[in-house]
Amino acid sequence: MKILVFEFATATGVDDPSYIAEGRAMLCGILEDLKNFKTYHLISKDSQIINIQSIPIIVEGNLGEWLKRNIQDYDACLPIAPEENNILHDLTLLIEEQGVIVLGSSSNAVKLTTNKFETYNVLKDRFPIIKTEKIYFQDLDQKYNEYYNPNIDNNLSMVVKPADGVSCLGVMVVNSLNEFMAAQNRIQMLTQLPYSIVQDYIHGISVSVSLLSNGNKAVPLSLNLQNIILDSCDIKYGGGKVPFKHRLSELALETAKNVIESIGGIRGYVGVDMIIDDDKNMVHIVEINSRLTTAYVALRKIINFNLGEAILKTLQGDLPDNVTLNGTINFYKEGKTLRISVLK
Repeated sequence: MKILVFEFATATGVDDPSYIAEGRAMLCGILEDLKNFKTYHLISKDSQIINIQSIPIIVEGNLGEWLKRNIQDYDACLPIAPEENNILHDLTLLIEEQGVIVLGSSSNAVKLTTNKFETYNVLKDRFPIIKTEKIYFQDLDQKYNEYYNPNIDNNLSMVVKPADGVSCLGVMVVNSLNEFMAAQNRIQMLTQLPYSIVQDYIHGISVSVSLLSNGNKAVPLSLNLQNIILDSCDIKYGGGKVPFKHRLSELALETAKNVIESIGGIRGYVGVDMIIDDDKNMVHIVEINSRLTTAYVALRKIINFNLGEAILKTLQGDLPDNVTLNGTINFYKEGKTLRISVLK
């Protein structure tokens, strides 16, 4: 099988710290795992060359146009890309339309999970997903008093974010009218959508669940701690720990499994972000990542099988029946690099 792998930032030359540390680390990890296959990867002429047992293909110009001209030369493709502005969806759809196997979720599943408001609507009646409301930017003057009425001292904390955001970009916790309006103004510069979303702020532990899915059945691999930093109003993602042990671990794993199985077309390695609420003895779903996530970089080092090869098997319907994790790994962002340390 001739496999093409690409990661959006390195394939386009985007030099954005919001993407490049995790993106490059995920690309190197999956290429290392697939080194026994005939694997190619895309690299922009403006990006640093990756020294991995994979054949580099230099890309000049538009990534989508390159794929239209060349993707038919490959049997399968694994895209790593952000959801914002439908980037992942559009690239996935392009690959599908050329008749090439996507080593990941279908474009329909990506489209649904890209928009966090649409995801909320699909899950809200069956799963404990955080209450989410869509707010059109043109209606801000009418809407803000519903949250921050000057005649009511409710000390209400809300999370305001782009509906199609990635890696906590543009996510803010707001506690006042001024903060609410500042957040909305920032989000308008980050999204092409005509609206943002507002969610209840839930106190708890930020975690994610990594899974493998064949589109119908899913197998949880690990519960991961997310290092979410609240800096003034800004929420920032700083890395995490794999695995994370908690008394509600089994509940989190089972909930994530059921959520993934409830949406057709989610395939390969995927993740579900959650908040563990100790006070209410429950987990709250935040969002679904129907793609490779940063935790892959750590998980692949301690799981009892080759995780990249397992993705290929999963796309053929074969899910692992024995998952063992040997050790604990911490990972964190340092500039444009993702650092990894083995804790035990």
